[in-house]
Amino acid sequence: MGTEPSDLGHNYFNYFTEIEEHFQRVRGTSLFLLSPLDWALVESWKNGEVPLEAVLRGIDAAFEKWRSRKVKTQMVNSLAFCAQAVLTEAQIMAGAAPARVRKESAPPFPLEELRAYLERNAESLPAGFEDTAVALRKLAAEAEQHFADLESLERRLTVLEEKMLADARTRQTEEQALDARQELDRQLRPYRGKMTAEQLSMLEKQYLERRLLEKAGLPRLSLFYMR
Repeated sequence: MGTEPSDLGHNYFNYFTEIEEHFQRVRGTSLFLLSPLDWALVESWKNGEVPLEAVLRGIDAAFEKWRSRKVKTQMVNSLAFCAQAVLTEAQIMAGAAPARVRKESAPPFPLEELRAYLERNAESLPAGFEDTAVALRKLAAEAEQHFADLESLERRLTVLEEKMLADARTRQTEEQALDARQELDRQLRPYRGKMTAEQLSMLEKQYLERRLLEKAGLPRLSLFYMR
Protein backbone atom coordinates (compact mmCIF):
# COMPACT_ATOMS: atom_id res chain seq x y z
CA MET A 1 0.00 0.00 0.00
CA GLY A 2 2.08 2.93 -1.22
CA THR A 3 1.46 6.65 -1.20
CA GLU A 4 2.69 8.32 -4.34
CA PRO A 5 3.42 12.04 -4.33
CA SER A 6 0.84 12.65 -7.05
CA ASP A 7 -1.84 11.07 -4.83
CA LEU A 8 -1.35 13.44 -1.92
CA GLY A 9 -3.08 16.55 -3.21
CA HIS A 10 -2.66 18.10 0.22
CA ASN A 11 -2.43 21.68 1.35
CA TYR A 12 0.12 23.00 3.81
CA PHE A 13 -2.51 23.46 6.53
CA ASN A 14 -4.15 20.04 6.11
CA TYR A 15 -1.26 18.19 7.79
CA PHE A 16 -3.24 17.01 10.82
CA THR A 17 -6.35 16.03 8.88
CA GLU A 18 -4.44 14.11 6.21
CA ILE A 19 -2.58 12.04 8.81
CA GLU A 20 -5.66 11.33 10.92
CA GLU A 21 -7.72 10.21 7.92
CA HIS A 22 -4.88 8.14 6.45
CA PHE A 23 -4.27 6.31 9.74
CA GLN A 24 -7.98 5.57 10.10
CA ARG A 25 -8.18 4.35 6.51
CA VAL A 26 -5.13 2.07 6.74
CA ARG A 27 -6.26 0.73 10.12
CA GLY A 28 -9.67 0.01 8.60
CA THR A 29 -11.70 1.78 11.29
CA SER A 30 -12.96 5.21 10.29
CA LEU A 31 -14.49 5.83 13.74
CA PHE A 32 -11.16 5.35 15.54
CA LEU A 33 -10.20 8.51 17.46
CA LEU A 34 -6.61 9.56 17.91
CA SER A 35 -5.47 9.97 21.51
CA PRO A 36 -3.84 13.07 23.06
CA LEU A 37 -0.52 11.26 22.70
CA ASP A 38 -1.20 10.71 18.99
CA TRP A 39 -1.99 14.37 18.41
CA ALA A 40 1.16 15.38 20.28
CA LEU A 41 3.15 13.03 18.04
CA VAL A 42 1.63 14.56 14.89
CA GLU A 43 2.48 18.00 16.20
CA SER A 44 6.07 16.93 16.89
CA TRP A 45 6.34 15.73 13.27
CA LYS A 46 4.89 19.00 12.02
CA ASN A 47 7.23 21.10 14.15
CA GLY A 48 10.15 18.89 13.12
CA GLU A 49 9.25 19.55 9.46
CA VAL A 50 8.73 15.88 8.70
CA PRO A 51 7.13 15.86 5.22
CA LEU A 52 3.52 14.75 5.11
CA GLU A 53 4.47 12.24 2.44
CA ALA A 54 7.01 10.63 4.79
CA VAL A 55 4.39 10.30 7.53
CA LEU A 56 1.85 8.68 5.21
CA ARG A 57 4.44 6.30 3.78
CA GLY A 58 5.64 5.45 7.29
CA ILE A 59 2.10 4.58 8.36
CA ASP A 60 1.75 2.34 5.32
CA ALA A 61 5.09 0.62 6.00
CA ALA A 62 4.31 0.05 9.69
CA PHE A 63 0.95 -1.55 8.90
CA GLU A 64 2.42 -3.69 6.12
CA LYS A 65 4.96 -5.03 8.60
CA TRP A 66 2.25 -5.62 11.19
CA ARG A 67 0.00 -7.45 8.71
CA SER A 68 2.88 -9.69 7.62
CA ARG A 69 3.23 -11.10 11.13
CA LYS A 70 1.99 -14.64 11.55
CA VAL A 71 0.92 -13.87 15.10
CA LYS A 72 -0.76 -10.54 15.84
CA THR A 73 -1.01 -10.17 19.59
CA GLN A 74 -2.92 -6.89 19.49
CA MET A 75 -4.44 -4.27 17.21
CA VAL A 76 -2.50 -1.12 16.35
CA ASN A 77 -4.07 1.44 18.66
CA SER A 78 -1.69 4.38 18.39
CA LEU A 79 0.25 6.36 15.82
CA ALA A 80 3.25 5.80 18.08
CA PHE A 81 3.44 2.29 16.62
CA CYS A 82 4.41 3.94 13.31
CA ALA A 83 7.00 6.36 14.74
CA GLN A 84 10.12 4.44 13.70
CA ALA A 85 8.77 3.77 10.20
CA VAL A 86 7.97 7.47 9.78
CA LEU A 87 11.51 8.40 10.85
CA THR A 88 12.93 5.91 8.35
CA GLU A 89 10.81 7.30 5.50
CA ALA A 90 11.79 10.87 6.42
CA GLN A 91 15.48 9.91 6.32
CA ILE A 92 15.03 8.21 2.95
CA MET A 93 13.30 11.26 1.52
CA ALA A 94 15.93 13.62 2.92
CA GLY A 95 18.71 11.66 1.28
CA ALA A 96 17.01 10.82 -1.99
CA ALA A 97 15.29 14.02 -3.01
CA PRO A 98 16.32 17.66 -3.39
CA ALA A 99 14.56 20.25 -1.27
CA ARG A 100 11.25 21.20 -2.80
CA VAL A 101 10.17 24.74 -3.46
CA ARG A 102 6.65 25.19 -2.18
CA LYS A 103 4.32 26.18 -5.02
CA GLU A 104 1.75 28.90 -4.73
CA SER A 105 -1.69 27.40 -4.14
CA ALA A 106 -5.20 28.56 -3.44
CA PRO A 107 -5.94 29.50 0.18
CA PRO A 108 -7.04 26.42 2.16
CA PHE A 109 -10.06 28.18 3.66
CA PRO A 110 -12.22 31.28 2.99
CA LEU A 111 -11.31 34.67 4.43
CA GLU A 112 -14.46 34.78 6.57
CA GLU A 113 -13.60 31.38 8.08
CA LEU A 114 -10.19 32.70 9.08
CA ARG A 115 -11.69 35.84 10.63
CA ALA A 116 -14.28 33.79 12.54
CA TYR A 117 -11.59 31.40 13.80
CA LEU A 118 -9.48 34.24 15.21
CA GLU A 119 -12.49 35.93 16.82
CA ARG A 120 -13.75 32.63 18.27
CA ASN A 121 -10.39 31.94 19.89
CA ALA A 122 -10.31 35.46 21.35
CA GLU A 123 -13.77 35.01 22.85
CA SER A 124 -12.92 31.60 24.34
CA LEU A 125 -9.97 32.84 26.39
CA PRO A 126 -10.58 32.87 30.16
CA ALA A 127 -9.84 35.72 32.53
CA GLY A 128 -6.17 36.53 32.85
CA PHE A 129 -5.43 36.21 29.13
CA GLU A 130 -6.83 39.56 28.01
CA ASP A 131 -3.62 40.59 26.22
CA THR A 132 -3.79 37.52 23.99
CA ALA A 133 -7.49 38.14 23.31
CA VAL A 134 -6.76 41.73 22.25
CA ALA A 135 -3.97 40.56 19.93
CA LEU A 136 -6.26 37.95 18.32
CA ARG A 137 -9.04 40.48 17.77
CA LYS A 138 -6.53 42.81 16.12
CA LEU A 139 -5.45 39.99 13.79
CA ALA A 140 -9.11 39.25 13.04
CA ALA A 141 -9.73 42.90 12.15
CA GLU A 142 -6.73 42.75 9.80
CA ALA A 143 -7.63 39.30 8.45
CA GLU A 144 -7.82 40.43 4.83
CA GLN A 145 -4.26 41.73 5.05
CA HIS A 146 -2.94 38.54 6.66
CA PHE A 147 -4.88 36.30 4.26
CA ALA A 148 -2.29 37.04 1.59
CA ASP A 149 0.53 35.57 3.70
CA LEU A 150 -0.79 32.78 5.90
CA GLU A 151 2.65 31.48 6.83
CA SER A 152 3.55 34.86 8.29
CA LEU A 153 0.27 34.85 10.21
CA GLU A 154 1.07 31.34 11.47
CA ARG A 155 4.37 32.62 12.87
CA ARG A 156 2.53 35.42 14.69
CA LEU A 157 0.09 32.91 16.15
CA THR A 158 2.96 30.69 17.26
CA VAL A 159 4.46 33.58 19.23
CA LEU A 160 1.08 34.32 20.82
CA GLU A 161 0.59 30.68 21.77
CA GLU A 162 4.06 30.47 23.31
CA LYS A 163 3.28 33.52 25.45
CA MET A 164 -0.07 32.01 26.42
CA LEU A 165 1.67 28.76 27.37
CA ALA A 166 4.18 30.60 29.52
CA ASP A 167 1.35 32.37 31.37
CA ALA A 168 -0.53 29.08 31.87
CA ARG A 169 2.60 27.39 33.18
CA THR A 170 2.96 29.97 35.96
CA ARG A 171 -0.56 29.06 37.15
CA GLN A 172 -0.08 25.31 37.03
CA THR A 173 0.25 23.66 40.45
CA GLU A 174 2.98 21.17 41.25
CA GLU A 175 0.33 18.45 41.61
CA GLN A 176 -1.11 19.21 38.15
CA ALA A 177 2.34 19.06 36.59
CA LEU A 178 3.04 15.73 38.30
CA ASP A 179 -0.29 14.25 37.14
CA ALA A 180 0.46 15.26 33.54
CA ARG A 181 3.92 13.70 33.69
CA GLN A 182 2.60 10.44 35.18
CA GLU A 183 -0.09 10.15 32.51
CA LEU A 184 2.48 10.79 29.79
CA ASP A 185 4.78 8.09 31.18
CA ARG A 186 1.89 5.62 31.29
CA GLN A 187 0.89 6.24 27.67
CA LEU A 188 4.46 6.27 26.37
CA ARG A 189 5.65 3.12 28.15
CA PRO A 190 4.80 0.67 25.32
CA TYR A 191 6.53 2.81 22.68
CA ARG A 192 9.72 4.10 24.31
CA GLY A 193 11.83 1.40 22.68
CA LYS A 194 10.51 2.34 19.25
CA MET A 195 11.62 6.00 19.33
CA THR A 196 14.89 7.87 19.43
CA ALA A 197 15.79 10.11 22.37
CA GLU A 198 15.17 13.16 20.16
CA GLN A 199 11.74 11.90 19.14
CA LEU A 200 10.81 11.17 22.75
CA SER A 201 11.98 14.58 23.92
CA MET A 202 9.93 16.41 21.29
CA LEU A 203 6.88 14.21 21.88
CA GLU A 204 7.02 14.74 25.63
CA LYS A 205 7.21 18.51 25.14
CA GLN A 206 4.24 18.58 22.78
CA TYR A 207 2.13 16.30 24.98
CA LEU A 208 2.74 18.29 28.15
CA GLU A 209 1.98 21.56 26.37
CA ARG A 210 -1.27 20.19 24.92
CA ARG A 211 -2.27 18.84 28.33
CA LEU A 212 -1.51 22.20 29.96
CA LEU A 213 -3.63 24.13 27.46
CA GLU A 214 -6.54 21.70 27.76
CA LYS A 215 -6.57 21.81 31.56
CA ALA A 216 -6.42 25.61 31.50
CA GLY A 217 -9.30 25.78 29.02
CA LEU A 218 -7.15 27.51 26.41
CA PRO A 219 -7.58 27.11 22.64
CA ARG A 220 -4.90 26.15 20.13
CA LEU A 221 -4.15 29.21 18.03
CA SER A 222 -2.35 27.62 15.07
CA LEU A 223 -4.06 27.62 11.69
CA PHE A 224 -3.41 23.88 11.62
CA TYR A 225 -6.33 23.55 14.06
CA MET A 226 -8.89 25.05 11.68
CA ARG A 227 -10.33 21.56 11.14
